[in-house]
Amino acid sequence: MFEKKQWQRGIVKRYEKNPIITLDDIPQPSNAVFNAAATRYQDKYLLLLRVEGLEGKSRFFLAESADGVRFKISKEPVMEPSDEKPFKAYEKRGIEDPRITRIGDTYYIVYVAYSHTGPRIALAQTKDFKTFERIALITQPANKNAVLFPQKINGHFVRLDRPTHQGIWISYSKDLIYWGNSRCVMEPRPGYWDSHRIGACAPPIETERGWLEIYHGVKKTASGSIYRLGTALFDLKDPSKLIARAKAPILSPREYYERVGDVDDVIFCGGTILEEKTQEIKLYYGACDTCVCLGTANLNELVERCFD
Repeated sequence: MFEKKQWQRGIVKRYEKNPIITLDDIPQPSNAVFNAAATRYQDKYLLLLRVEGLEGKSRFFLAESADGVRFKISKEPVMEPSDEKPFKAYEKRGIEDPRITRIGDTYYIVYVAYSHTGPRIALAQTKDFKTFERIALITQPANKNAVLFPQKINGHFVRLDRPTHQGIWISYSKDLIYWGNSRCVMEPRPGYWDSHRIGACAPPIETERGWLEIYHGVKKTASGSIYRLGTALFDLKDPSKLIARAKAPILSPREYYERVGDVDDVIFCGGTILEEKTQEIKLYYGACDTCVCLGTANLNELVERCFD
């Protein structure tokens, strides 16, 4: 079904002028920019960028674009570690790795609140990307890589996440604050490219064949970890049921900017945008915890890859 070259290089096509956002684009002195959430708002493409300041704490800047490629960065952060209880105690070391899910006219932002107690998931919301309201801390530590499904399923909000050093879990909520009925839905695979650790990346995409989840997988090697991206498909009516999972990754570190940086050999997706007319997915990913890159792929090909 796929040519040999596609299997070797993955089926995500890199933007020829990657990276699209680097440290030079950030209007404040910073260490790095990476792991951006992505969405459409009105007629613009928006990225919520994780930017690490010189002191080592991360905050979020907003990037806007008319074409999804050339972005203008906000002069100031739009979200910083909170000074208000109860968030202050759990964001002392920064806020990290946001994901954006639109439900109705509200854009929900799940992110990592990081402190000396470890990482835990927090939830905020906005309607205009000018004002941001924190809702709650929605997991216990240690937890990362949370994404919200873009609609209620069987009357519940649904979330994927990764309790640290575990597989991908699913949880349900009536109010977005209290979550339960949690269970593991996907685990690392011994001997594969995702043998050490896995975690959800972008919010799931609804397709005719199931919920498409782009996830990251980590393999331990003699010289360190390698982060790649893969695909999995979950049942539309019962998203705790795994339908299919790709054997091969869709994107692996190959280019210099994906191999060398603050953390070598890392590709980490934080958001995707589906172009409805062409069924092309714009996939925004952090490379080496150093910059933001863009890749594109056909939605149907990503779904088909799950069955190969």
